[in-house]
Amino acid sequence: MSNNLAVRLYPEPVRSLAFGSISGTYAGIGTPLTNPSRIYWLQNNTDVLLTFSWDGVVDHFVLPTGSFVLLDVTSNRTDNGGALNVASGQRTYVKGTPTVGGVYLSSFYGFNGN
Repeated sequence: MSNNLAVRLYPEPVRSLAFGSISGTYAGIGTPLTNPSRIYWLQNNTDVLLTFSWDGVVDHFVLPTGSFVLLDVTSNRTDNGGALNVASGQRTYVKGTPTVGGVYLSSFYGFNGN
């Protein structure tokens, strides 16, 4: 007998932006999220501190070189109704002046289908 109440975790394709495409003005990291993100993992694998934004205008947070931010917004939750998440359609933007590396965004969403 299967458990129809189980929520499975699925990844979206990784989004990335190489150092040559990052400048002093905001650039989008890949495409907007397709699904509401339960786990949002953003890595700065460049050689400089980078600034990030969720609207491409306002500075929201910075990440030092070689660091990451991990938002596990629904840890220990088993339902998907009304749960906190990073909204589908959300896009992440970055600016800075790196000379090597890139940034990587991984997103995982919940699915309670078969």
